[in-house]
Amino acid sequence: MTLRPVKQTIPALETSDGAGVRIKRSIGQQQTIRMDPFLMLDEFGSDQPQDYIAGFPSHPHRGFETVTYMIEGHMLHEDHLGNRGNLKNGGVQWMTAGRGIVHSEMPQQESGRMRGFQLWLNLPAAEKMKPAGYRDLQPEDIPGFEVDGARLKLIAGEVTLGGVKMAGAVTGGSTQPLYIDLHLEPEGALSLPVEAALNAMLYLYEGNATLRHDEQAQPLAVATASILGDGDEIRVEAGPEGARLLLIAGRPINEPIVQYGPFVMNTRGEIEQTLKDFRDGRLTA
Repeated sequence: MTLRPVKQTIPALETSDGAGVRIKRSIGQQQTIRMDPFLMLDEFGSDQPQDYIAGFPSHPHRGFETVTYMIEGHMLHEDHLGNRGNLKNGGVQWMTAGRGIVHSEMPQQESGRMRGFQLWLNLPAAEKMKPAGYRDLQPEDIPGFEVDGARLKLIAGEVTLGGVKMAGAVTGGSTQPLYIDLHLEPEGALSLPVEAALNAMLYLYEGNATLRHDEQAQPLAVATASILGDGDEIRVEAGPEGARLLLIAGRPINEPIVQYGPFVMNTRGEIEQTLKDFRDGRLTA
């Protein structure tokens, strides 16, 4: 096994999206700052209602998937297909825009803390125009595992622990997405295999931690996408405060990307057709 190092860091920038929701955006803050097959990672978290109350009113998407993971709070998803999902503490919503979907994500609370992440996962050209879909994953649907000094929530993909292969709530897919929420106890450590063919990153969102590589400990910065280099294993070690971080990985698509806001296709012509379809009311037809 070869430990993966940190090869690039992308500190999240504070910005806003939707109707004024305050977020921190790491990958995706510019269209050239991505990690194939992932387009964007947003972290949101505030106990000030003015930072989130306006939510994300009805808007369209085409050509990719969104994965929304709620740590704290309550948000309602509704879309043109008639899906309605209440995203609460520990839940995940996995939406496939495919050829087109129109949806809204609106807070169902007027006070308290709202905290979580939204990840955009690209689709290969052969799948961009497939029918839209939606999965509402409750906290009990997401497998959790405990090992010495660590707890894992396996949202997507498969991982081997102690010689036993564990499956997440979502498995398969052409990009083989791996999405794990890792909680390390103070001074805890965890080693995990991560297939060499997958691009991978860590996102530390609480506490302090380092990544072990060649007898060195590379510090992980909070609210930063740490893109990992070659290898087939990671070893994360927490500091005295413990650590909470995301491990996100996927098989690269290696196709051209042309993005116009909420539409992600492969060519300019496809984007122009998407805009025409939206104007003519045929985006979701």
